[in-house]
Amino acid sequence: MVIVAGALWMIDATPREGRGPAPIAQSPTKPLLVHLGDSYASGAGTSPLVDDSPLLCQRSQENFGEVVGRARGLRVVDVSCAGATTDDLYTSQYDGVDPQLSALRPETAYVTLMIGGNDSALFTTLVGECTRLAQDDPTGSPCLQKLGNEPFAEIADRTMPAVAKALHDIRERAPHAKVFVAGYPWLTPEKTTCRPAVGIADGDAEYVHRVQARLNTAIAAAARLEGATYVDTAARSVGHEACSPRGMRWIEPQIGADTAIVMHPNVAGQRAIAEAIAPQIG
Repeated sequence: MVIVAGALWMIDATPREGRGPAPIAQSPTKPLLVHLGDSYASGAGTSPLVDDSPLLCQRSQENFGEVVGRARGLRVVDVSCAGATTDDLYTSQYDGVDPQLSALRPETAYVTLMIGGNDSALFTTLVGECTRLAQDDPTGSPCLQKLGNEPFAEIADRTMPAVAKALHDIRERAPHAKVFVAGYPWLTPEKTTCRPAVGIADGDAEYVHRVQARLNTAIAAAARLEGATYVDTAARSVGHEACSPRGMRWIEPQIGADTAIVMHPNVAGQRAIAEAIAPQIG
């Protein structure tokens, strides 16, 4: 999902590699971190971009994989890409963009990943469709009425198995790597909305929260199944949702955002995710 609108550690100039399939030196001096995932992983909407980022991928120097790499003095291969689904781990998402898993090497020491929110167009539905429906019923629950249990079924039947398969295949390609798969930070509070900043109907607040909770539960289950480390970003993000004021929020709202891409983590949000991962490395 890419919707366009309107630190604990010192950051240094640690060398990085952005093209996954590029050859890696035979005698690397620093452990290798491979960063995978969608727009939440790529840092879409934050700047500056890494030097070799395809424009459509929107890989930011401030995404959590890049921040972790700098904090821990790692070589970083960042192949995250805005709009990615689990399918794009295996196939070329855009011309000139290789399948993300092709960046993995046997010597990979760490993998950071956030994926699943775009599968079955889940976040596009929660943000785009629920906002559209709210225009005609702002105080009701039009998204719940239209979608019902469909998102929950998609998560159980498609997303969770797809994330589990991806984690299994990461382990096959990088058998010695410690794999961190991050859940998604809360978009909105559990019980309230904040129209017009976020255009979800009043009665859909809890529904949207439950769908996102189910997605995170599925990602956590896939991580347990495949021996990866689940990073609970949702618990850390309570009070920092898109409805929070500037300076507190980690997700930028639909109206009044400080970034060009809305309903995505800002720099503070990316760093908060990095802060949950970096202490577990090294």
